[in-house]
Amino acid sequence: MPLRPIASLLAPPVCAGCGGHAGSAEPLCGACRMELRWLAGVAEVAGLRVFAPLAYEGSARALVRALKFRGATLAAEAMAAAIAAGAPGGMLEGGRLVPVPLHPRRLRRRGFNQAERLAAALSRRTGLEMAACLRRTGPARTQVGRHRDERLAGTRGTVAVRPGAAVPERAILVDDVVTTGATVAACAAALRTAGALAVSAIAYARTPAR
Repeated sequence: MPLRPIASLLAPPVCAGCGGHAGSAEPLCGACRMELRWLAGVAEVAGLRVFAPLAYEGSARALVRALKFRGATLAAEAMAAAIAAGAPGGMLEGGRLVPVPLHPRRLRRRGFNQAERLAAALSRRTGLEMAACLRRTGPARTQVGRHRDERLAGTRGTVAVRPGAAVPERAILVDDVVTTGATVAACAAALRTAGALAVSAIAYARTPAR
């Protein structure tokens, strides 16, 4: 018997939303999936076109945390599936996926960049290539609990293109969640300065008001 089914018998899959039983191929149980609030269309956030299929609340927020803090591979695959299935025509065509970078200090502590895991899952689904061409600079400061103006000011100048990295003409930024848009806006500015002709962003979830 393959190892995954054996592991499922010993420790049944746990729902990221409620902690109850989930299917072996799903990070959320049926009840938590029913609670997801789906969003339509493309939003403009901080001057950037952003697509995210879900509102950042409830079960969607729990799934983002499962990827961000536990590195759950199944969460990344489910999030990528939702993005690929709902993306408007042309949003995932003709570009390269650019994961939003994580500050080196936070990367060392966490051991992975959740945006890169999501971008890799999207790459497998769409065939689009990844271009991890950005890096974070300056002090590592959390955005949690800060007002929108503070977030926008706090990310200016903290994202740069990696030395020697090729910047795609059409860049599709990838992040797990978009709230104020401060981070993706800083990434877009760095890409445009380095020669990108078109920049958009995709995420699994965004703040509903945006």
